[in-house]
Amino acid sequence: MTEPTSAPVDRLAPARRPAGRPVGYQQWRHLTFLHWRVPPEQVRSKLPRGMELDTFDGSAWIGLVPFLMDGVRPRWAPAVPGVSRFPETNVRTYVTRVNGEGEWEPGVYFFSLDAAKWPAVLIARTVWSLPYFRATMSVDRDGDRALYRSRRLWPGPRGAGGRIEVTAAGPPAPALPGTLDHFLAERYLLFTSARGAILRGQVHHTPYPLRSAQADQLDDSLVAAAGFAGLSGSEETTGRPPDHVCFSEGVDVEIFQLRRG
Repeated sequence: MTEPTSAPVDRLAPARRPAGRPVGYQQWRHLTFLHWRVPPEQVRSKLPRGMELDTFDGSAWIGLVPFLMDGVRPRWAPAVPGVSRFPETNVRTYVTRVNGEGEWEPGVYFFSLDAAKWPAVLIARTVWSLPYFRATMSVDRDGDRALYRSRRLWPGPRGAGGRIEVTAAGPPAPALPGTLDHFLAERYLLFTSARGAILRGQVHHTPYPLRSAQADQLDDSLVAAAGFAGLSGSEETTGRPPDHVCFSEGVDVEIFQLRRG
């Protein structure tokens, strides 16, 4: 596999709003970013052909990101009460891919995305070719504390999920380019694989207002279900504390058309 050494990865270009109209809108609220540092070889073999692992300080990173989706709607329709608001949790890593101009673009690769609404799961699996799972989930806030609960329903492994409680501290601020915060949070491209082809999706939003945070409770089996045992822990598996945790109140997001990457 080709390594992205001949040209640097432009980590600022994807944050610029692409030309054209978005296909939809979303609001991402009450996000916690929990990350574990892992050896690159532990992740690289799990990526589809055509994607290269993106590393920071020589390490790959596995992320667990629970949050609340709100105001989810296509461009041509309003948000629907009871349908457009639901919790979501994703397990992810970071990759790069060469675009049509020969430039290396940084993006997210999702191992799983659990959501609490059937329509969101079915649309994302069929239209976006993303590995969505149906789950029962909740997000609760009490001042600086956030509590996330989830339990996977379909497809298996049924029961994967858990309980995550975090406390945020300090004032919010955007991440500075070149920092680990920026590397982990400021991602505007996603890459997925469908029928042997790489698909590229782009979003646009203002930079995340990030706060430092700590995990007060981390009972999770979604990371292990994605193939990374020994990171987050649960009643069934032993884990270790995350290497990085931060929190954001959220951003308003424009969603652009998925296309061949």
